[in-house]
Amino acid sequence: MSQSAEGGRPFNKKASLELIKRVLPKYASRFEVAYIPQENNKDVFELESKGDKILLKGSNGVAVASALNYWLKSYAKCEISWNGTNLNIPVPFPTVPERVRKVTPHEYRYYFNYCTFNYTATWWDWERWQWEIDFMALNGINMPLALTGQNSVWDKVYRSMGFTDKDMDAFFSGPAYTNWFWMGNLDAWGGPMSKKFMQQQEDLQKKILERERSLGMTPILPSFTGHVPPSFKDRFPEVKVNTQQWGINVAPAYVLNPETPMFKEIGKKFLTELIKTFGTDHLYSADTFNEMTPVSNDSTYLNGMAKKIYESMAAVDSQAVWVMQGWMFLDRPNFWEPTQMKALFSAVPKNKLIALDLNSELYPVWNRTEAFYGQKWIWCMLHNFGGRISMFGDMGRIANDPLEALNSENSGNMSGIGLTMEGIEQNPAVYSLMLEHVWNTKPIQLDDWLKDYAQRRYGKKNAAAEKAWKILRNTVYSHQPWWGTNSIITGRPTFAKETAWTYTDIPYNTTELLEACRQLIVASDELKGSDGFEYDLVDVTRQVLANYSNVLQESFAMDYQNKNFADFDKKSVKFLELIDDMDMLLATRKDFLLGRWLNSAKRLGSNKQEKKLFERNARDLITLWLDKDCNIHEYACKEWSGMFKGFYKPRWQQFFAEVKKSTANGKQFDQEQFENNIKNWEWDWVNGTEAYADKVNGHPVNTAKALFAKYSAEINKAYSKHTNTQK
Repeated sequence: MSQSAEGGRPFNKKASLELIKRVLPKYASRFEVAYIPQENNKDVFELESKGDKILLKGSNGVAVASALNYWLKSYAKCEISWNGTNLNIPVPFPTVPERVRKVTPHEYRYYFNYCTFNYTATWWDWERWQWEIDFMALNGINMPLALTGQNSVWDKVYRSMGFTDKDMDAFFSGPAYTNWFWMGNLDAWGGPMSKKFMQQQEDLQKKILERERSLGMTPILPSFTGHVPPSFKDRFPEVKVNTQQWGINVAPAYVLNPETPMFKEIGKKFLTELIKTFGTDHLYSADTFNEMTPVSNDSTYLNGMAKKIYESMAAVDSQAVWVMQGWMFLDRPNFWEPTQMKALFSAVPKNKLIALDLNSELYPVWNRTEAFYGQKWIWCMLHNFGGRISMFGDMGRIANDPLEALNSENSGNMSGIGLTMEGIEQNPAVYSLMLEHVWNTKPIQLDDWLKDYAQRRYGKKNAAAEKAWKILRNTVYSHQPWWGTNSIITGRPTFAKETAWTYTDIPYNTTELLEACRQLIVASDELKGSDGFEYDLVDVTRQVLANYSNVLQESFAMDYQNKNFADFDKKSVKFLELIDDMDMLLATRKDFLLGRWLNSAKRLGSNKQEKKLFERNARDLITLWLDKDCNIHEYACKEWSGMFKGFYKPRWQQFFAEVKKSTANGKQFDQEQFENNIKNWEWDWVNGTEAYADKVNGHPVNTAKALFAKYSAEINKAYSKHTNTQK
C-alpha cells in the first residue's frame, strides 16, 4: 500500500496490479500504477504512455481499473461483458499518444438490487464473485450493495436472546429466497438453512468485502429493519409486533414496531455483531416496507418510525448513513404522497440518508418530490425484472436522461448514478451504455457509440454488423416495456394472447428485427469465433423465434375458436417443433443453460439432502416461485435450453392433448380445470432431480444460420397476415 486515498483507506497499489493480472495476464507487465488525489472530492483517473508501458493513475483502485478499461475500449478496441468478451489486444501494442484525464461527475456509482442476489447470484462461488467485482471496478462502481452472509449475524443475535433451532428453522428461508427474507417479506420458504451453509456464506462475504475495499469501494451492509422470528410474539407477548402480509400468497412475516424500545435494543445488537463480523464503511441499507403498506399514513408516525430506524444505526455507528431503496414510492404511490414522503425524509439529518431512485429510466421519483426534499439521491436504471431473457431497453433515454438529470437545476442533491436491475447476464449493450455515464459529462452520440461498441465487442469493424445494430436500436432497443417482451411459450399454456406474468405485446416492427438477424448472418462468416458476436447472434435469433411463437399461438387459438381443427393440429405440431428448435439454439451458448443454474445450486450443498433442497430452490424460483398456488408463477421465467424441452414443452403437450380430448368428446376446453391439473405436474417438476446439460452442444453460428434458413420465409409470410404484430 502507498499514499493516502480518500475515505481513510490507503491506496492499495498491490490490489490494482493484481486486478490487471486477472484481466490481462499476458500483458500485465506492460502497465504501471500510481496514485493521484481526487479533484473536488470526485474520483479521477489518468493514463499515458511511459516508454514501452502504459501508466495508469487513479485516486483509488476503482479509478485505476477504470483507466485500464478506458485503454481497453479506446485504444485496444476491446469489450468485457457478462455475455461475451473480446480481449484480443492488437499488434503493435496500443500506446496513448497524449495524456488522458477523466474526473467523474458522480460521488457515488451504485450497483445491485436486493433481488440480484437471488435471481442471478444465489449460487455464485468466489471465482464468479471475483469476476463481478473486477467488472464493477473496471466500470467505475464504488458503492456496491453487499448482502451475502448476513444470516449468520441474524442467527447469533436471536440465539443470544434464547431462540432455538426450531425457532430459527421457522425463520430462515432457503438460499434462493434470502433477499425477500432480508426485506421482511417472508419466512422459512425453501428452508431450513444449515449453520454450515451460513458459515460458508459468511466466509464468502468476508472475501467479497476484502476485495471490494482493497479497490477503494465502500460496500453497503444491511441493517436491522425489525424482522423477527414468528415465535417472537409468543416469547415476548407484551412487545408490539406488526404482522406484514406481502402481496403474494405467502404466510405473513413479523416486524417489530420501531416505536418499541426493543427495536433499538435488537438493532444495536445486530449492528454491533455485523460490524464485529464484517467491519464497516458506514453505509447501511434499510427498507422496512418493501412492497408492503405501513400500518398508518399519519405523518407523525412515519416521521417517528424513520427516526427510530436511523437512530438504531447511529447508536452503534455515529457515522452511519442510511441507503434507502426507493421502490416503495413506485410500488405504493397512493400511500407515499408528498406529506408522507416529507415526513420520512425530514426525520433523518441531511447527508445521513441517500435515496435510490430505483427506476429513473422509466418512472423517476426525483422530479415529483423536489429531488427527494433535499436529501442525497442516486439516479438508477432498473431495466430488468426477475432476470428474464428478453431483448429490450430504451437506449435513447438511457443515453440522455442521466446527464439531463445531472445538469437539471431541479435535481437538488443528486450524488450519483446506479444500476439496480433485478437480474444481470442479459442485454449487455444496455448496461455498457449506461456505464458510459460514470466518467462522462458530455452527451452520448448513440449512432457513433453503437458503431464503436460493435467494433469493440466483435474485435473488428463489419458493415453488416453495424447495419444490424442500427436496426436493433430502432426495434428492441427503442422501447422499454415494463417487463420486456415475453414469449407465450414461457407462460402457463392458454389460448389467451397473454397470461400471468407473460406479456406478449411487441412495440416495434418485427419484420425489421428479422432483417437485423439477417445482417448478423451476413456478418457471421467474418465474425464467427468472436465470443460477443456469437452471443448476440444467438440472442437475436432467439428473440426472432420468441416473437414468432406469439404469432403462431394466436393463429392456432383462432383456428380453435373457428373450429378449424385440421389447421389447429398442424400448427400445434409446428409450435412444439419451434420449442425444440429454440432449445437447440440456446444449447450452443453457456449463457442459456438450465443445467449450469441447477448444478451450481447442487455444488453448494454439503450432503445429499442439502443438494436436493438447493436444487428444489433453484427450480422453484424460475417456475412456480413458491408453491403450486403461487400467484407470481413465471415471474422469473427463463428462456434457457433445458427449460424449453424439460418444462415448457411438456406443459404445452399436455395442453394440446387436453384440447384434443375435449374436442373429441364434443366439449369445450376447460382452461380452469387444466390449470388446476397442470399445477400438480409443475410442482412435481420443481421437486424433480432429472439432469440437464451444463455444457454447450452444437455450434452457435451454424445453428443460427440453419434456423434462419428454416424460418425466415415462414415468419415473413406470417407477419404479412398478422397486422396486429406490426405497430
